[in-house]
Amino acid sequence: MRLILFKLIFVISIFNFTALKSETVNKVIIDGNKRVSEETIILYGDIQLNEEINENKLNLILKNLYSTEFFEDVKLRIDKGTLFVNLKEYPIINQLILVGEPSNRIKNNILKNLKLKQKNSFIKSYLSNDIETIKRLYSSIGYNNSVIETKVKKIDENNFDLVISIERGNVTAISSISFIGDKKIRDKRLRDIIASEEDKFYKFISRNTKFTENLINLDIRLLNNYYRSLGYYDVKITSNSAQLNEKGNIDLIYTIDAGTRYRINKIITNADPVFDKKIFFSLNKEYKKYIGDYYSPFKVKKLLEEIDLLIEKNNLQFVEHNVEELIEGDSISIKFNIFEGERILVERVNILGNNVTNESVIRGELLLDEGDPFTNLNLEKSISKIKARNIFNEVTYDIKEGSDKTTKVIDINVEEKPTGEISAGAGVGTNGGSFAFSISENNWLGKGKRVDFALEVDQESLGGTLNYSDPNYNFLGNSINYFISSEENDKPDQGFENSLISAGINTGFEQYKDFFTSLGVVASYDDLRTLSNASSSLKKQSGNFSELAGEYGFKYDKRNRAFMPTSGTILNFKQSLPIYADKNFIDNTISFSGYKSFSEDLIGASKIYISTINGLADDDVRISKRKNLSTQRLRGFQKNKVGPIDSGDHIGGNYVTAINFEANLPNLLPDSTKMDIGLFLDFGNVWGVDYDSTIDESNEIRSSTGVAASWLSPLGPMTFVLSTNLSKANTDETESFNFNLGTTF
Repeated sequence: MRLILFKLIFVISIFNFTALKSETVNKVIIDGNKRVSEETIILYGDIQLNEEINENKLNLILKNLYSTEFFEDVKLRIDKGTLFVNLKEYPIINQLILVGEPSNRIKNNILKNLKLKQKNSFIKSYLSNDIETIKRLYSSIGYNNSVIETKVKKIDENNFDLVISIERGNVTAISSISFIGDKKIRDKRLRDIIASEEDKFYKFISRNTKFTENLINLDIRLLNNYYRSLGYYDVKITSNSAQLNEKGNIDLIYTIDAGTRYRINKIITNADPVFDKKIFFSLNKEYKKYIGDYYSPFKVKKLLEEIDLLIEKNNLQFVEHNVEELIEGDSISIKFNIFEGERILVERVNILGNNVTNESVIRGELLLDEGDPFTNLNLEKSISKIKARNIFNEVTYDIKEGSDKTTKVIDINVEEKPTGEISAGAGVGTNGGSFAFSISENNWLGKGKRVDFALEVDQESLGGTLNYSDPNYNFLGNSINYFISSEENDKPDQGFENSLISAGINTGFEQYKDFFTSLGVVASYDDLRTLSNASSSLKKQSGNFSELAGEYGFKYDKRNRAFMPTSGTILNFKQSLPIYADKNFIDNTISFSGYKSFSEDLIGASKIYISTINGLADDDVRISKRKNLSTQRLRGFQKNKVGPIDSGDHIGGNYVTAINFEANLPNLLPDSTKMDIGLFLDFGNVWGVDYDSTIDESNEIRSSTGVAASWLSPLGPMTFVLSTNLSKANTDETESFNFNLGTTF
């Protein structure tokens, strides 16, 4: 509405000087200004004395003065070398008062997002937009029935008080979530995919139990991406069945039509003749890896990354590419079009909407800047990188013509969102109970840094960690993380208790495609106390130990996705070496996991884990650093009760290894059971005692097999393990049944 009024005023004003010829202005007379000084008007209007002014210049002055939002009406007239400027100022908002909202945090967030501000101009056309903004803000936190009323109190002709009365109403909670239609995927798996959660009495922290439009849209995007990653190219998902129940809450129903599952039958490259086609011949080798597989946009993305690497390696400029996907029956043909774009440069990049976030945080993610060749490819990648920071609700862009035909101006608009998170979780099982609490801020002081504190407690330990991380340190694309932690352990079954304080710094980066490197330094202080019933050789390990260790690691990740992978492999290696230590040691860990889908009803996994710790220069490894296998790596055995024994205490080993074979049977039981079933075969060993040669090293292969079940119970996810031992040492303690109930709040 304001835009229409502006254009109307603009046109009417032009009639005052449409017939005007160029004339030199040597005097300016301003009338109607009461709070804005003449110097400010001349400055903002870009009015120059002794300058020849024509119709275009008058239009520019008019535009400049209206853009200040100081003036409701502007009229310009030139007479005998004098420029007459007649103004009508907007009234001022003397006070902007919010009534009815008890939370100062929400009040501040509302005031920050309003276009009308205290001590600024009162522009009536902005008021209705601000009311809608407030309603959207309340809807984003689950208050979908808020009532907003405004009152304007006139103090005098030039000063108003604006009172905004808010009745936010009750939170609209999600009572139930269901999936209907030809969904082809079990409900339990789909619940793992979406962000929304059903409102339960114990979900008092989670924000995802509140019904919001943003949350529903996120769910639909997540479901779409998941189905398409499995080959359901034309999946259709709607949530138009959000039904209000008797309690005033929502029964959320997603209707899914999965459609056909497509395989890739052909992949070709269509390169513009301007390029040497030999550059792209190596792509054929990559294409062969995917032909015959189910379609996935992530596979297409990986191939596009290969194309980008070739473009970068051959230093090709102004290159664009797109993808054509042609459906043929139950197959998809993929064609990559590579062509030369317009030879256009980036004149300017404007960042808009960042009220809290520093502009440098956003610019640090851009792959193109002022003076760079403009390509839609790099712009889209830049937008994706900004979105990946997870500190904005929405990121959009607008491309405008530059000062000439060879340049473009890019406006990047961001919509900020709350970036603080609080989470808590608890579990109980045959190995005892546990509780975890964390609080984090993903955009600390608007600098894009992450700060988080986590607290974990179980029957044997209590620990807390404070982390500060910069995901794009010094705009180099590398992350850097600082941490300090404190941990108290009481392990009577292992014969010791200790207090451990640690601090460190580490960094991580992608060195090559899918190959990640990490480096770090950790300082620690360990106050180790052995129990009264410990052996004499174990008691000798009591004391205080200080150390400074360097760490490095590598990860090669070829999984199809990090969450619930169905194909691919991941290899990890980590080593820790002493820089200074009261007890010198070397610590090595290597792990490998491979995944393969044999059919929709059978997903296999094989895993290998090896970890060692050895003393250096005749130093022994103290009890608090010795190795054990978790109950996830060696099922059918009690926690920390496998391996060497010293006077009845299971002391762990210098070496541990595990091999696991798993078969997940996602469709074995009816969907109504909300249960997944899997089979496993585990092999493991814990052995080696360096501090006492009289103790049996317990170098024996342990093995077990059984069934693992995961059930979505009314209280949260519950896991069961039924196992039988195939081989064990005489001193090992076994368990044929294990369960764990865990949930988040």
